Amino acid sequence: MKAAYHRLLAVQIPSRKAATLIGVSRTTMNRKPVPPRSLPRAAPPNKLSDAERAEILSVLNSPACVDLAPMQIYAKLLDEGTYIGSLSTFYRVLNENRLVKERRRLATHKPRTIPELVATAPGQVFSWDITKLSGPVKGKYYDCYLMLDIYSRYIVGAHVHATESGELAVEMMKEIFGVHGIPLVVHADRGTSMTSKTVAALLSDLEVTRSHSRPRVSNDNPFSESLFKTMKYAPVFPERFTSLGEARVFIGDFVQWYNHDHQHSGLGLHTPANMHFGLADLLAAKRTQTLAAARARHPERFSTTNDPKILAMPEAAWINNPQQRTSLAA
Repeated sequence: MKAAYHRLLAVQIPSRKAATLIGVSRTTMNRKPVPPRSLPRAAPPNKLSDAERAEILSVLNSPACVDLAPMQIYAKLLDEGTYIGSLSTFYRVLNENRLVKERRRLATHKPRTIPELVATAPGQVFSWDITKLSGPVKGKYYDCYLMLDIYSRYIVGAHVHATESGELAVEMMKEIFGVHGIPLVVHADRGTSMTSKTVAALLSDLEVTRSHSRPRVSNDNPFSESLFKTMKYAPVFPERFTSLGEARVFIGDFVQWYNHDHQHSGLGLHTPANMHFGLADLLAAKRTQTLAAARARHPERFSTTNDPKILAMPEAAWINNPQQRTSLAA
């Protein structure tokens, strides 16, 4: 590589361009080589002999010192008028012999199972969470319970209460299941209400699989988190709610808009209601006809005969798609 660099310089090619052509920096090519050491480096004069290190190890492992910290041993030896090495030397010798370690029995936890869920139709997987709504004064909050179908993004239920509890969550779920049917899986994070015994008992009685996010991993509940962001970033979202009633009215209006008017970018710009109730395919066919007619009138304005990708409807909805994680790991 260096020979090629110098050949380029010999034909009057600038050094910067020559370095670029061979794929290295000019600084690297101009660096002077470091001459190899002809003689081994001499041992420092303060290095302990093997016999001295063995003596230190013997003292540290003696019955009188084996259960003491090196600092205590060092002090006791000085009190007895003995010096066999510095405190740092004690630790160095112990490290060399792998005798320094954590003595306490520390708890070990197995890694949490990554939730991997897929929904290919409405009614299979519901996701829910609770978010705080600021009340009339600082420190006062209302709790908004929201559950949605991850395939259609349709909000199947929303309640606002003054407190958070498992009993209120069970009340919401009973109402939702009575209207939309019992799903196969209910996914949530690990909040106190989500993991409460009342919620667990209800889902167990209904033979619904419970799924939970890993601790401190918000990506494990992406649909609920994304829904809350859409709600709180809306221009009409107030800084504070003056009353519980006002909060309930706002959430009711938001659910109506989100389900029936929001053109969702993850659904091919269809509304969640159209996806949930099977109307999206008919509308997608109508959109295709409209685009085909426009393409026939002005073919020069279209670079492809396919519909835009943004209008493509998803075949499935995933939480932690294992195929994507495998490809990223590879």
